[in-house]
Amino acid sequence: MRVGRVAVYAGLFVLGAVVGVAGALVQGGFFPAGLLLALVGAAGAFYGGGRAAGTRAGAVAPAAGWLVAVMLLTATRPEGDFLFGAGLGSYAYLLGGMAVAVMCATLGRGPQPTGSAARLAK
Repeated sequence: MRVGRVAVYAGLFVLGAVVGVAGALVQGGFFPAGLLLALVGAAGAFYGGGRAAGTRAGAVAPAAGWLVAVMLLTATRPEGDFLFGAGLGSYAYLLGGMAVAVMCATLGRGPQPTGSAARLAK
């Protein structure tokens, strides 16, 4: 694995974390349009990462960053503060985001270039 590819995956991980935090804030503030916007943003990050990297790991990296950020935001603090409430919107964002991440990570590669059916000589 080259250093450039690792840097791309690290950047996608950070992008996923930023999308997760932004989505957590938007989905609760502008329900239900905010929920839709947060899920579309997450899908764009996951699918775009996969297309940009050209691998499934490109979709998994932002999904992992999203998951880490969202799980850290769901934890309560000793003071009793938390970002996610126990409402329909929060659960829809958590479960919907995970479903979108799985769909984007398991998508097949795009259409392969067409060419001659004959084998190339070595």
